[in-house]
Amino acid sequence: MHRRQLIAAAGALALAACAPDPDRRRPDDVEELRYGSDRSQFAELSRTAAATSLGVVVVIHGGFWRDGFDLSLGRPLARSLVEEGWDVLNLEYRRVGGGGGFPQTFDDVADGIDLLAETDLATDRVITLGHSAGGHLAVWAAALGTLQDSPWGTPRVPVTAAVSQAGVLDLAGAADVNLGGGAAQALMGGPPDASWRLADPAQQVPLPVPVRCVHAADDQVVPIGQSAAYVDRARAAGADAELVEVPGDHFSVIDTASEAWRSTLTVLRDL
Repeated sequence: MHRRQLIAAAGALALAACAPDPDRRRPDDVEELRYGSDRSQFAELSRTAAATSLGVVVVIHGGFWRDGFDLSLGRPLARSLVEEGWDVLNLEYRRVGGGGGFPQTFDDVADGIDLLAETDLATDRVITLGHSAGGHLAVWAAALGTLQDSPWGTPRVPVTAAVSQAGVLDLAGAADVNLGGGAAQALMGGPPDASWRLADPAQQVPLPVPVRCVHAADDQVVPIGQSAAYVDRARAAGADAELVEVPGDHFSVIDTASEAWRSTLTVLRDL
């Protein structure tokens, strides 16, 4: 089997193992907020019981932007973050196969974060936290204020930092190796062209806010080179970006019992 086919097959098998689980049900104390009429245009807001919140974390789930995966993947993370003292917005969005793609998926992420303006939460510290495809969207959302020639250039709630967990941060590079069986091409509706600049974090450096890339060296789904190359490129452009290498595999970073997750909690506190 060709190397690119092996990468795609590994990604498909790993993602199938992390399909939505009935044990990831929405807790009773979570508030659902909607930002559109589509079934996927909503978010779940969880508030910390701590006397003073550390800020708001916007959790953006992965799944190679495909409709077979949903925000249930982010519920364990949200529970852990609330216990640590954060308020959490666990964001759903339209995915490929369910009305998503470019630009719909991007519209939803921008509009979903702006939901925070309609709550009573303080928005002076808003950190996006995304896994895999969600890592791409988390870092992309941190760039919105710089995309002045786009529909997303004036966010109501600016992102103040981004944490990517095994994120796909170079869309063109992902397309080049057919990552996820052509997931980036499916998201963008075709091969790389000029429109990809508005969607590709690797083409949007430097950002004016910190970016932290948490990634396992043994990740066989999204290679750590995706994060390492982004950090090198961002730092060369003068940005505040760091690679945090953790043990485990692609899904260790969203296992709340793992060392990789504990490292992520430390990164968030440091931000």
